[in-house]
Amino acid sequence: MGAVLSGRRLVSIIVVGLSTMHTLHAGRPAAPWYADKANLMVYIDANGQEQPVRTPDDWAKRRAHILANMQVVMGPFPDDSKKVPLDIKVLEEVKLPKSTRKKITFATEKGDRAWAYLFVPHGIEGKAPAMLCVHPTHRKGKDVAAGLTDRENRSHALELAQRGYVTIAPDYLNAGDYKCDWQALGYTSATMKGIWNHMRAVDVLASLPEVDPARIGCIGHSLGGHNTLFVGVFDPRIKAMVSSCGFNSFHKYMKGNLKGWSHNGYMPLIASRYGCDPAKMPFDFTEIVGALAPRPLFVNAPLGDSNFEVSGVKDCIRAATPVYKLLGGEGKLVAKHPDSGHDFPPAVRFEAYAFLDKVLGHTPRQ
Repeated sequence: MGAVLSGRRLVSIIVVGLSTMHTLHAGRPAAPWYADKANLMVYIDANGQEQPVRTPDDWAKRRAHILANMQVVMGPFPDDSKKVPLDIKVLEEVKLPKSTRKKITFATEKGDRAWAYLFVPHGIEGKAPAMLCVHPTHRKGKDVAAGLTDRENRSHALELAQRGYVTIAPDYLNAGDYKCDWQALGYTSATMKGIWNHMRAVDVLASLPEVDPARIGCIGHSLGGHNTLFVGVFDPRIKAMVSSCGFNSFHKYMKGNLKGWSHNGYMPLIASRYGCDPAKMPFDFTEIVGALAPRPLFVNAPLGDSNFEVSGVKDCIRAATPVYKLLGGEGKLVAKHPDSGHDFPPAVRFEAYAFLDKVLGHTPRQ
């Protein structure tokens, strides 16, 4: 049986990983190379020898290597010197039947402001759980998650607000109202800038008097599905996640051609340094899913998803399961496989919402 980790112990593992990660990244070369990225129950020691992962401390070493190798491709994770006051500005308020929708901007760092919709349910008593709702690929960005487009099954921010969650739906880079030259801001990839922006959106939620900062989660579909995992790996404040149609193992993504991950909206080094070849990549989604353990993760992986072939999703779940067991997270890694295409159908979507209610201790509004 795996040891059940306290919240403080989990944060300790993540912080140790981040600290080690910075040291590895700054020192170059980065973390050791792992040929088998589906075997998470080993780590490579300082002598280059493979050792079994038997304890949470052993896992913290492997996790630090995973995050370091992600940074080799994504660029370095920013330190707190990037932070500036949020300076939240409300541009518009619309009263809906069950919540108020606010269009806001907030500062992410010096010289950059993000745009978002913030939903605050009516009649909150005490402090409510909150969700970061990251949108799929769409030129209108946050409008999709806010239910302001004709895209069905994508209105997470609106639907969760109707259940009583405070929700925030920010624009991803160069979608909706948000224009961002991430290279001019010193980033290696749009992915890392997106991680930073999403963490700043969590800062917005945590700053609100209506929000319980100990009950913040993240949900997303497609682009939002993998951005949920990316921000979750780096931000321990995110206590639960839902990823819909967001990932599979690199070897099974488009038959092993990673070109789709390499454009300026993601990680250009995947093409320029690694030739879009999964065998050359320093990390894989098998490792990313494991790095989220033992926090609750609900995965929607439809049988007919043409973007993220389902057996590659199952590879990731299979690889991460022993880590969840080691850290006392049995039952917290859930994958569903509806008979649909690249979609988040109502039945499985509301099952995901019920999962969030359970793990975040929330009684949904009717």
